[in-house]
Amino acid sequence: MSILMTPIGRVQGGRTVPEDDDWGDSRARIVLDPARFDDEALMGLDSFSHAEIVYVFDKVGDDQIVTGARHPRGNKDWPRIGIFAQRGKNRPNRIGVTVCEIVSVAGRVLEVRGLDAIDGTPVLDIKPVMSGFAPRGEVREPDWAKAIMEQYW
Repeated sequence: MSILMTPIGRVQGGRTVPEDDDWGDSRARIVLDPARFDDEALMGLDSFSHAEIVYVFDKVGDDQIVTGARHPRGNKDWPRIGIFAQRGKNRPNRIGVTVCEIVSVAGRVLEVRGLDAIDGTPVLDIKPVMSGFAPRGEVREPDWAKAIMEQYW
Protein backbone atom coordinates (compact mmCIF):
# COMPACT_ATOMS: atom_id res chain seq x y z
CA MET A 1 0.00 0.00 0.00
CA SER A 2 1.32 3.40 -0.92
CA ILE A 3 0.19 6.52 0.93
CA LEU A 4 0.71 9.86 -0.70
CA MET A 5 0.00 13.16 1.02
CA THR A 6 0.04 16.57 -0.58
CA PRO A 7 0.53 19.61 1.64
CA ILE A 8 -2.56 21.79 2.02
CA GLY A 9 -0.36 24.86 2.46
CA ARG A 10 2.82 26.19 4.01
CA VAL A 11 3.99 28.07 7.05
CA GLN A 12 4.93 31.67 6.34
CA GLY A 13 6.85 33.79 8.79
CA GLY A 14 7.71 32.90 12.34
CA ARG A 15 11.11 31.37 12.92
CA THR A 16 13.58 30.38 10.25
CA VAL A 17 15.73 28.12 12.44
CA PRO A 18 14.47 24.95 14.21
CA GLU A 19 15.54 25.68 17.79
CA ASP A 20 14.36 23.64 20.75
CA ASP A 21 12.86 26.25 23.10
CA ASP A 22 10.86 29.47 23.46
CA TRP A 23 8.13 28.77 20.90
CA GLY A 24 5.27 30.22 22.94
CA ASP A 25 5.33 33.73 21.47
CA SER A 26 6.21 32.62 17.95
CA ARG A 27 3.58 33.85 15.47
CA ALA A 28 3.27 32.47 11.97
CA ARG A 29 0.75 32.22 9.16
CA ILE A 30 -0.46 29.09 7.47
CA VAL A 31 -1.33 29.92 3.89
CA LEU A 32 -3.48 27.39 2.06
CA ASP A 33 -2.62 26.35 -1.49
CA PRO A 34 -4.73 28.64 -3.73
CA ALA A 35 -4.84 25.99 -6.48
CA ARG A 36 -6.69 23.60 -4.15
CA PHE A 37 -8.61 25.78 -1.67
CA ASP A 38 -10.79 28.86 -1.74
CA ASP A 39 -11.71 31.20 1.12
CA GLU A 40 -14.38 28.78 2.37
CA ALA A 41 -11.86 26.16 3.51
CA LEU A 42 -11.14 27.95 6.81
CA MET A 43 -14.67 29.26 7.30
CA GLY A 44 -15.80 28.91 10.92
CA LEU A 45 -12.32 28.14 12.27
CA ASP A 46 -12.22 31.60 13.85
CA SER A 47 -14.89 30.50 16.34
CA PHE A 48 -12.34 28.16 17.97
CA SER A 49 -9.55 29.28 20.30
CA HIS A 50 -7.02 26.67 19.16
CA ALA A 51 -6.16 24.53 16.16
CA GLU A 52 -4.10 21.38 15.85
CA ILE A 53 -1.58 21.73 13.03
CA VAL A 54 -0.14 18.63 11.35
CA TYR A 55 3.03 19.30 9.38
CA VAL A 56 6.19 17.74 7.94
CA PHE A 57 9.71 18.19 9.29
CA ASP A 58 10.92 18.53 5.71
CA LYS A 59 14.45 19.71 6.61
CA VAL A 60 15.29 16.45 8.42
CA GLY A 61 17.53 14.35 6.18
CA ASP A 62 17.33 10.59 5.76
CA ASP A 63 20.59 10.24 7.70
CA GLN A 64 19.01 12.02 10.72
CA ILE A 65 16.03 9.67 11.11
CA VAL A 66 15.89 7.66 14.35
CA THR A 67 14.00 4.36 14.48
CA GLY A 68 15.23 2.98 17.80
CA ALA A 69 15.97 4.41 21.23
CA ARG A 70 17.95 7.48 22.22
CA HIS A 71 18.35 9.92 25.09
CA PRO A 72 15.90 12.84 24.61
CA ARG A 73 17.87 15.86 23.33
CA GLY A 74 21.03 13.76 23.75
CA ASN A 75 20.90 14.29 27.53
CA LYS A 76 22.52 11.22 29.18
CA ASP A 77 20.86 12.17 32.50
CA TRP A 78 17.53 11.17 30.96
CA PRO A 79 16.68 7.55 30.11
CA ARG A 80 17.12 6.04 26.68
CA ILE A 81 13.64 5.74 25.19
CA GLY A 82 12.18 4.70 21.86
CA ILE A 83 11.43 7.27 19.17
CA PHE A 84 7.68 6.74 19.64
CA ALA A 85 7.97 7.69 23.34
CA GLN A 86 9.20 11.17 22.43
CA ARG A 87 8.20 14.02 20.13
CA GLY A 88 11.49 14.78 18.34
CA LYS A 89 11.67 15.91 14.73
CA ASN A 90 13.83 12.95 13.66
CA ARG A 91 10.80 10.66 13.42
CA PRO A 92 10.50 7.94 10.75
CA ASN A 93 7.73 9.81 8.84
CA ARG A 94 8.86 13.31 9.90
CA ILE A 95 5.33 14.24 11.05
CA GLY A 96 4.90 17.05 13.57
CA VAL A 97 1.71 17.95 15.45
CA THR A 98 1.18 21.08 17.54
CA VAL A 99 -1.82 22.68 19.22
CA CYS A 100 -1.67 26.44 18.56
CA GLU A 101 -3.66 29.47 19.58
CA ILE A 102 -5.68 30.93 16.70
CA VAL A 103 -4.84 34.62 16.30
CA SER A 104 -6.89 35.31 13.17
CA VAL A 105 -8.48 33.81 10.08
CA ALA A 106 -8.69 35.77 6.84
CA GLY A 107 -9.51 34.07 3.56
CA ARG A 108 -7.00 31.27 3.02
CA VAL A 109 -4.68 32.51 5.79
CA LEU A 110 -4.65 31.24 9.37
CA GLU A 111 -2.44 33.14 11.82
CA VAL A 112 -1.38 31.19 14.90
CA ARG A 113 0.74 31.61 18.02
CA GLY A 114 2.91 28.81 19.38
CA LEU A 115 3.54 26.79 16.22
CA ASP A 116 6.89 25.02 16.52
CA ALA A 117 7.46 24.80 12.77
CA ILE A 118 9.71 27.07 10.72
CA ASP A 119 9.04 29.29 7.73
CA GLY A 120 8.34 27.22 4.61
CA THR A 121 7.24 24.08 6.47
CA PRO A 122 4.63 22.03 4.54
CA VAL A 123 1.31 21.74 6.40
CA LEU A 124 -0.68 18.50 5.97
CA ASP A 125 -3.81 19.30 7.95
CA ILE A 126 -5.54 21.74 10.30
CA LYS A 127 -8.07 20.57 12.88
CA PRO A 128 -10.00 22.62 15.42
CA VAL A 129 -9.32 21.75 19.04
CA MET A 130 -12.53 20.52 20.65
CA SER A 131 -12.80 19.77 24.36
CA GLY A 132 -14.49 16.47 23.53
CA PHE A 133 -11.22 15.25 21.97
CA ALA A 134 -9.07 16.31 24.94
CA PRO A 135 -7.61 13.49 27.03
CA ARG A 136 -10.13 11.82 29.30
CA GLY A 137 -8.80 11.27 32.80
CA GLU A 138 -5.42 12.10 34.22
CA VAL A 139 -2.45 12.70 31.90
CA ARG A 140 0.68 10.86 33.06
CA GLU A 141 4.24 11.69 31.96
CA PRO A 142 7.77 11.08 33.27
CA ASP A 143 9.84 13.80 34.96
CA TRP A 144 12.24 14.14 32.00
CA ALA A 145 9.30 15.07 29.72
CA LYS A 146 8.22 17.81 32.14
CA ALA A 147 11.82 19.08 32.25
CA ILE A 148 12.00 19.34 28.44
CA MET A 149 8.82 21.41 28.36
CA GLU A 150 9.89 23.92 31.07
CA GLN A 151 11.46 26.22 28.48
CA TYR A 152 9.74 24.97 25.33
CA TRP A 153 6.85 27.45 25.28
